[in-house]
Amino acid sequence: MASGGTDEGTAMRHALQLIVLIVLLQLFVTLLTDGFALSFDESMWHYIGRNWFRHGLVPYSGGIDNKSPLIFAVFGLSDSLFGVNYFFPRILGAAVESIGIYYLYKIARIVAGERTGILAVSFYGLSLLWHTTGGKYVSYTETYEVTLIIVAFYYALNATDRKEMFIGGLTAGIGFWFRITAAFGIVAIFIALLLKHRRKIIPFCAGVLSGILIIALICLLAGISFRDLLTYTIIDNFGPGSATDHNLAWRIHNLSAKFLYSGMVLFYLPVLLYIAQKKKIDTLVLWLMFAFIGINAVGIYDNVHLKEVLPALSVTSACAITRFAATYKIFFKAIIVIVWIAFLPSLGEATANLKRLIGVQKDNPVIYCREPYPIPGEGDRKKLGQWIKANSTRQQKVYVAGYGAQVQAYSERISPTVYFNVTQTALAKQRFFKDMQANKPDMILVPLFPEYKQNVDGDICRFVDSLVAKQYTSQGCQFNYAVYRRK
Repeated sequence: MASGGTDEGTAMRHALQLIVLIVLLQLFVTLLTDGFALSFDESMWHYIGRNWFRHGLVPYSGGIDNKSPLIFAVFGLSDSLFGVNYFFPRILGAAVESIGIYYLYKIARIVAGERTGILAVSFYGLSLLWHTTGGKYVSYTETYEVTLIIVAFYYALNATDRKEMFIGGLTAGIGFWFRITAAFGIVAIFIALLLKHRRKIIPFCAGVLSGILIIALICLLAGISFRDLLTYTIIDNFGPGSATDHNLAWRIHNLSAKFLYSGMVLFYLPVLLYIAQKKKIDTLVLWLMFAFIGINAVGIYDNVHLKEVLPALSVTSACAITRFAATYKIFFKAIIVIVWIAFLPSLGEATANLKRLIGVQKDNPVIYCREPYPIPGEGDRKKLGQWIKANSTRQQKVYVAGYGAQVQAYSERISPTVYFNVTQTALAKQRFFKDMQANKPDMILVPLFPEYKQNVDGDICRFVDSLVAKQYTSQGCQFNYAVYRRK
């Protein structure tokens, strides 16, 4: 029986109803996005996954990004089932996310009762939908990794035998393959077990190692090079020109923007209250600490990275407020209403796109191929890719200069280089120049908008300009990209 006389079965039904409502909101937010197209990151993963499943080009030989083969497989499957689309990976991501919400409810219920579980569902489910936490990007690796770590924490708290603890470790090990930052959650669980449940350590560690080794074996059987895997997911991501190559001032600014000037501040008072109530560092606080350390270790502070801390923030906040409400006899339903009002995400983008979809709202058309050459929106980058597909053959190779992953994905054409989207490390540049010299593309598209040369290194821009000047003829302009065909 939960506090306040709430029947366990009734509380469970209420929690499931809330989860269903949150999933519906998630689908509304994620499916009705600007352009109704794959995002930039999704386009990269779709391109690599499609090359893998459709053309037999395994990851890192058919396209390079710093993500795990597991996310490429998700998008490769999506392409196999539905072609170039954004709805399948997002619906799948929403389904995985709902599992994480449910297991977080179970964690909160174990820790402090049914009402805490319901409150945790509200905190976590709603904060997942915020723009600050990348709410519409439910198909990203964080969704899978965080869900699997939540399941691992549930078993760490609730496992009654070695088998269940092994399952917890297994899910954490698989989570590690989706995103390496799962290691911080694994360490937090290990320390928590070391402090209170040492007999669970061996089966947990065995499960983690099994999960890592099983996926490693699958990658090996698929023909993925471990050397490439290590190089492109880890080694080449922490040097000059990499995604993490930012100075201290940039990091402090982005850390502040994400954690001080956003909805994240809504969590801080309840978390401080929880620490004051407990007067110690327990499993949940360890989880929060290591998740935060993981975000700072990567140091990019993308919106979606904040998903790492949301589970621990949500459970600790729910525990603190439930106990506070019980102490001061505050009506629980009033708390739920307040939380939903305070945490409900903005639905402006999704609502506007719904109006566009049904024809109620129309936008003024953008004038392209005329100064000042604005960057085309996601929907128009999709149209450009489709134009390339209609004006080229399957055998022809196409290179889209700059950050052209969306155009490349929707063109359904293979790039002549594994760096189909500009990457500016020394290793990437060397391979890019080599690939482009050895495999001349049949078509090259060069951005006319000024941001291209502002954000892409000069040696890459000069190389592309020299190539089109010597061996290609101009075919006009499409969506503010100059189009060139090989002579």
